[in-house]
Amino acid sequence: MSRRTRIFIGILLIYAAGIGALLYSVMQDIDPRYRESAEESQVETSQLLASLIEQDVLAGAINVQRLVPLFQSVYGREFSAQIYNLHKQKVELRVYVTDRNGRVLFDSMGRAMGADYSQWRDVARTLAGQYGARATRDVESDPRSSVLYVGAPIRWAGEIVGVVSVGKPVQSFGRFVEDARARTLWVGIGSAVALLVFAIIVSVWLVRPFGLTADYIRWLRTQRGFHPLRMARQGLTMLRSAVHEMRDAVTGRNYVADYVQTFTHEIKSPLSAIRGAAELLQEEGMPAQERARFLANIERETLRVQHIVDRMMELTALEARRVLERVAVVPLRPLLEEVAASAGAAARQRQVHVRLQLRGDAAVEGDRFLLQQALSNLLANAIDFSPVGAEVLLSLERSSRQARIGVRDHGPGIPDYARDKVFQKFYSLARPHNQKKSTGLGLAFVQEIATLHSGRIELANAAGGGALAVLTLPTTAQRVEPTRDE
Repeated sequence: MSRRTRIFIGILLIYAAGIGALLYSVMQDIDPRYRESAEESQVETSQLLASLIEQDVLAGAINVQRLVPLFQSVYGREFSAQIYNLHKQKVELRVYVTDRNGRVLFDSMGRAMGADYSQWRDVARTLAGQYGARATRDVESDPRSSVLYVGAPIRWAGEIVGVVSVGKPVQSFGRFVEDARARTLWVGIGSAVALLVFAIIVSVWLVRPFGLTADYIRWLRTQRGFHPLRMARQGLTMLRSAVHEMRDAVTGRNYVADYVQTFTHEIKSPLSAIRGAAELLQEEGMPAQERARFLANIERETLRVQHIVDRMMELTALEARRVLERVAVVPLRPLLEEVAASAGAAARQRQVHVRLQLRGDAAVEGDRFLLQQALSNLLANAIDFSPVGAEVLLSLERSSRQARIGVRDHGPGIPDYARDKVFQKFYSLARPHNQKKSTGLGLAFVQEIATLHSGRIELANAAGGGALAVLTLPTTAQRVEPTRDE
């Protein structure tokens, strides 16, 4: 993974972490806010009931006889209330009344008659003239069974003679909390994604105004007929390219620095060889044979630098594309035959045999020249890494929507340390027969061509030894008549 990609991913991770922390904070704050709202309503209800009970207080004695039929009627009422996503059909309010000593005189649930509640926080603080509230679980091991109680004083002649406490099961408004959390989560994720997409669109627009739309329209004009799936696939490919472009814009300085540093490292060796040979050629009295050798060395290293520069320019031009400029239907069978024939001279020089295994035919839409360049690179690599007398297999298989082109050699394979580096620019392994390295741009070139054709390239060790490169491309709807296998 390149430094620019790591920087870009780092920015996205920081953005995601920030959004995640914000969402977590908001969602954690929802439950306390609902509890506060519920408690505020309970305070008013408890004060209302306290005023009602005070009307029946005689000489400091609390009379709760009116409450018994009242709550029997309340609990027995039939109603249906649709409160947003909550369908409510019963009253869940709880009420108990204690005397000045904290002894329960009335319990709407009928559970605690005569119990001593003087130590409960809502009762003790209310009897002391303070605000009293508590949350207690009905089932100790179940946090969902918590009930929130709020107390209000019952007064007679200015003296507190008892407490009325109103309870509300937390679970009754817990469904609101869960619903609010779910809504907040989806709204937060949707907003974050929308903001990210908007940032990508604006960034791409700032880099190349309207270029994405213009390229897509230009591609559409080259198409024959209406193909929704192909249009969607091309749109995704172009969007991916736009994201890469935005990534390069964000981390541009590091991107250029990486390129310059790597390029300088690659041409340093041939330039040093040229400089050394030139200095030696300035010496007088050098034998003609030595002079010819040094001149040949200068020519060879100059060609190497030229080759690196040429490949670099080709790769840079490919990376700048978002769409193919020349699109046509390309039958793969004749293309593979042509590539194999072109590689014949290099294969014979290495005493390597190239064998074709074409199971039928397939056609793809793309640039024939670029596809030929990609396949030639893969085949040249396979020949270079093959031992003398070995065979390189060039195969074609077709599935319902894809064509798989395989290039298999019987060389040493890919070392473990190089498996995640083979597609990096300027990374190359030494050829077994001469221990020399290539420019390291060939596979990166192939990868860019595969991406432009909405395909992919994979390189791995083959079963039984050697390496297997597989270029997968989406096939076109045009039918190609099948032919016999070779």
